[in-house]
Amino acid sequence: MNASKPLTGKRIVIFVGDIYEDLELWYPHLRLIEAGAQSVLAGPEAGVTYAGKHGYPAKSDISIADVDPSQFDGVICPGGFMPDKLRRDDKVKEIIRHFDQQQQLIAAVCHGGWMPISAGVYQGVRTTGSPGIKDDLINAGAIWEDASVVIDRHHVTSRKPDDLPDFCVGILQVLTGAAQ
Repeated sequence: MNASKPLTGKRIVIFVGDIYEDLELWYPHLRLIEAGAQSVLAGPEAGVTYAGKHGYPAKSDISIADVDPSQFDGVICPGGFMPDKLRRDDKVKEIIRHFDQQQQLIAAVCHGGWMPISAGVYQGVRTTGSPGIKDDLINAGAIWEDASVVIDRHHVTSRKPDDLPDFCVGILQVLTGAAQ
């Protein structure tokens, strides 16, 4: 393994859509690329530019409908207002369930946890997230913790943009097999 590029050969899908939380998408996206991974932005439509909550644009590489999760090593669910819409998409839930069944990375930050909640993958899983979805996480069977990052097997969760450095360390630990 290349120490400066420990994720070489890994492919990660990141959900994107209207009113995503800018930092919660871009920080992990760029960190993955820096570590050697291929980071693919999947949105409702391919090749569309979506605006973040703060106006930063992100162009989707692929449509969510065309994602074959068997071609990826994990998924990242950014927050913002986007997750409330994407959580209703059956394909989004199918993708997340695939990674759960394969025990591959499912990372969610802030309101991004709504997508794994709707996919039904948090029963008995230690998580964190925005205080605004704490009750939703608990009602979905998750075990709530107030921490900058919570790693439970292949699940990585964080609360807010300020937690992104710890969130990305957790993602890298899961993807390199260093997380316990």
